[in-house]
Amino acid sequence: MPYRPPLVPYETFVADPPDLPVRAPGEHGTAVVTRAEVGGTDPHGVTLTAVTSAGDTLVARVEAAGDGVIRVRLADDLAARSRSARALPLVHPAAHPAEVTVTGGLVSVDAGAVVAEIRLDPWRLRFRTADGRLLVEQDPGTQDISGRRRTLPFGRSSADGAPVAWHESFVAPGDERFVGFGEKFTPLDKRGQRALMWNFDAFGGESDRSHKNVPLYLSDRGYGVLVDSGLPVQFDVCQSTHSSVQILVPDDLLDYYVLAGPTPAEVLDRFDALTSRPYLPPKWAFGAWISSGFFPDSQQRVLERARLIRERGIPCDVLHLDCYWQVAGRWSELRWNDEAFPDPTGMLKTLADQGFRVCLWMNPYLMTGSPLYAEAAEAGYFLRRADGSTYVADVWHGSYPACAIVDLTNPAAVRWFSGLLRPLLEQGAAVFKTDFAEGVPADAVAHNGMTGVELHNVYALMFNDVVADVTEEVTGHRTVWARSSYLGGQRHSAQWSGDVNATWPALASTLRGGLSHGLSGVPFWSHDTGGFHGTPEPELYVRWTQFGALSPLVRLHGTTSRLPWDFPAETERDAVAALRLRYRLLPYLYSAAVHAARTGAPMMRALLVDTPDDPTAWTSDLQYRLGADLLVAPVTDPSGQRRLYLPTGDDWVDAATGERHPGGRHLRVTVPLRRLPLYVRHGALIPVVAPADRTWDGPFHDVTLLSWGGVDARTVIHDVDGDTVVEAVRDGDTLHVRTDGPLRVGRVSVVGDDAVRRVLLDGEAVIPAVFEAWFAA
Repeated sequence: MPYRPPLVPYETFVADPPDLPVRAPGEHGTAVVTRAEVGGTDPHGVTLTAVTSAGDTLVARVEAAGDGVIRVRLADDLAARSRSARALPLVHPAAHPAEVTVTGGLVSVDAGAVVAEIRLDPWRLRFRTADGRLLVEQDPGTQDISGRRRTLPFGRSSADGAPVAWHESFVAPGDERFVGFGEKFTPLDKRGQRALMWNFDAFGGESDRSHKNVPLYLSDRGYGVLVDSGLPVQFDVCQSTHSSVQILVPDDLLDYYVLAGPTPAEVLDRFDALTSRPYLPPKWAFGAWISSGFFPDSQQRVLERARLIRERGIPCDVLHLDCYWQVAGRWSELRWNDEAFPDPTGMLKTLADQGFRVCLWMNPYLMTGSPLYAEAAEAGYFLRRADGSTYVADVWHGSYPACAIVDLTNPAAVRWFSGLLRPLLEQGAAVFKTDFAEGVPADAVAHNGMTGVELHNVYALMFNDVVADVTEEVTGHRTVWARSSYLGGQRHSAQWSGDVNATWPALASTLRGGLSHGLSGVPFWSHDTGGFHGTPEPELYVRWTQFGALSPLVRLHGTTSRLPWDFPAETERDAVAALRLRYRLLPYLYSAAVHAARTGAPMMRALLVDTPDDPTAWTSDLQYRLGADLLVAPVTDPSGQRRLYLPTGDDWVDAATGERHPGGRHLRVTVPLRRLPLYVRHGALIPVVAPADRTWDGPFHDVTLLSWGGVDARTVIHDVDGDTVVEAVRDGDTLHVRTDGPLRVGRVSVVGDDAVRRVLLDGEAVIPAVFEAWFAA
């Protein structure tokens, strides 16, 4: 489904997906399951012989795949697997006991929090909660007044006598809402949209095209649906008909999971159990990353940049060197440009001594102008065409020379590619930015026999796996800074949103993409702060830096400079203030990160994560909770005005003014450029530290605990040395604070209009610290 806007010239992406066939009028080919017979039961589920409307006989399997997880398969043979599994499996189900009952023409498979109910003749499948509430049911199909089929129910379709796709449809009540599908830059509720699971070089972040697709969605009815396929699955989310969600799977079988909630966090926890737990990056990764930008660079410029960052007191932990650390026209051969960087080893040592880690850009494409190309092509290290020749593709869309694509299904190619990366890490580089990887053409052929269609999506996972493996071998961590991903990609931290335009609307769409991706199981996400393409106006640069500073991870990067001192002095002041606020909040942010890695709940949380019963939360997509206790509403308009919503269940305190607001209400605010709308949950206990210009690997020390409201409260703060339970109890004008764990709390500050006179910290009287406003007056 190539992106083709009307009346606007378009480029055909070298890796456009194949379109499914469109039937001619009167042409048949749809085989829908109409009835079934029980073939056998076992402690995990039931196997069924299914008969279709076309007279075919298929085999179906409904089984428990975890507590609160039902797996459904339909195939010619249950031994079938997704064609992408030849490269790597995406879902890892475990055998789970189920209570299976067969009563006449009804079958029940009870997996605890979700129960599958099957009617055999005529066929019908429903999913209920343990207490009998209907979660979702199959749509038996819709025909119009002329008798033509409008939806594709449980079954498969053929064209020219050959199967082309399996399909499933679910009834969608008129008020049901759906979120997920990966990093989609469209409105958060995907009802009325068609989500295509095909990784694009998206040319920005302002459409439904995405570098990172995840075939998972969550419903406000308290369930999720996950499809196990690396092929270009399509989700018609009430677009063709308002009454149905349709799933098209052009693979060798239909294989999906229904995940019980009832909360989105519980759905994501079950999703992680099937795919992978998120990888927690090292503590330094939560500091600021500052980029060279996408223009020529040199050793002298890098060292001067580092010197100025430290001299001007700009918080920063990682310096990113983009493409031009290599020779232009020879990307990505992973060799230093010796003329521009005559002593990279010395440079890396100097930067390390200044407290910087260095990230190097790379991708899995090698330009044909590289001296490495001919030998690697001869050795078979690249994807090939059907005739056996090396597939040379225009992955840069005409902007730069064509490239060959490393064939990561070839073990010898993986060893060769890893061998290019390892010396750079041994030399002192800390991490790689794994760019691109969306460019596997549909007609390419891999070493293991896979076609480009079969390999395209999972290639991103293989690429990040290879780079993470060699990074861990040398440095001990598995962090990458990835643009593309797919199902299970939460094992690769971090991910960023790609080449977004430096405009106000693009800031908003980027935020939507991050919320969508978080609801797809990926908690550690970032974006090009300031926008990538173009030069942001000063006000936009400040607002975007405020958004970046309160994102899970932050990197300043663009086609032009994003260095604070290259903007007016007042712009630098306000942008750096936002970064300093981030560094003050690092104990809170890191604690939220640990929680996200353990549970799969995103750090940057759409409001529906914490208040799923609040209908407004399912449509609020330009604000978020950062962790559970901070509410962030980035300014997306140059006027400084915005509307925001305070979720139900709590009161909220304006972090700048101290004003307290009840939840469940809308506000319209005008915010000066020096700050952004930031609210704290009344009753929160927030750990903070003094501002610094870098992070440290060990535990946080000299922590100040901010009690917002001075009321009874409890929280758990996570750090590298373990968890600390903090409890606060208000007794008249005294606040008793007790800690149980390794966290070293030195001071307590009470914020609010009902201040206390005394604070007892672990039984000892302490002088309440003076709260330093997070935004200067």
